[in-house]
Order: sequence, then C-alpha cells, then structure tokens
Amino acid sequence: MKARVNIRVDVTKIDKSRLYVGAKGTYLNLTTMIDLDNKDQYDNNGFISEETSKEERESGLQLPILGNCKVSWTDAEPKVGGNSTAGVNPISSKVVGMTVEELDDDIPF
Repeated sequence: MKARVNIRVDVTKIDKSRLYVGAKGTYLNLTTMIDLDNKDQYDNNGFISEETSKEERESGLQLPILGNCKVSWTDAEPKVGGNSTAGVNPISSKVVGMTVEELDDDIPF
C-alpha cells in the first residue's frame, strides 16, 4: 500500500538538545501515529512528536506534539461505511520560491 501524507511541524516546539549531527547533516528523529480510518476534528489522521527511547517511554515521559499529519492520497481500497481517506485525490505542492537563506531566517535555531 502507498500513501501520501502531508505533515505540518511547529519548529518552535523542537527540543534542540535532541538534534544530532550525522554524516550528511543535522537530524531530528520524529514519530507519527497515523489512523487511516479516522480523522480528528481538524481532518487530521495523526500527530507528530519527537521520538522517545524505550526508557523514556517506560518512565512516562511525554513530549509535546509538534504538529499533525493528514493523508491526502492512498491506493488502498476504500472501506464501506468508514471514514477512510482511500481514493482521495493527491494534493499538489507548490514551491514558494524562497531561497534556503530566506527559509533559514524563519527557523528559530
């Protein structure tokens, strides 16, 4: 099965101590939970948060929700009577035309 998922993240909520430098850049591990059969009151199928370790989860650590995700297209067969997003037409994305430097000015770290 394939799906297109649109993701929105509030970068001001990112815990900068969780950023790490890898071979090709600076990274942040994120986690999402997607429910293809149900949507919330804002038409989202899930949320995005920073990834936690097993020890952090076992200790009850809950990190803030950084954003939401919405399934905009999937090739799955629609379920009868469900709130499935199957068959939703793809949403085209447009390039805003900003340079990397302009985008960097808006990132708070």
